[in-house]
Amino acid sequence: PMLGRAVADDVRSAAETHVLAPAPKPLPAKAEAPTAPLPRADTSVVVLNGNGRTGAAGAAADRVHELGYLVAGTGNAGRSDYARTIVMYRPGRKAEGQRLAKDIGAKVVGPLDGLRLRDLMGAQVAIILGSD
Repeated sequence: PMLGRAVADDVRSAAETHVLAPAPKPLPAKAEAPTAPLPRADTSVVVLNGNGRTGAAGAAADRVHELGYLVAGTGNAGRSDYARTIVMYRPGRKAEGQRLAKDIGAKVVGPLDGLRLRDLMGAQVAIILGSD
């Protein structure tokens, strides 16, 4: 019994010492630093034909290039019945997507939806041409 009481007193004393010590402050979470939008000359765009009109992607790519953007490539969208032109952007490139949409007069802009990053061929934004 004497040994048990001595151990209990040591445990209680150690617990009081540690409980009363201030807890370390948690480190603040790192917020993702907003990045400045890339200049048009450094913003690369993929132009996809979603309206079925022959040559539409090429013509739109020429216009995008004239606006000062890099054109990563052209092609056909997975379907050809888009009613509206859509600008989509990869994660972290919302500002570039919104600027491109404004530059070309597209009313619909949003994050990638139905396209995979690999579909962008390294570009930051994609245009799917609609019949509008």
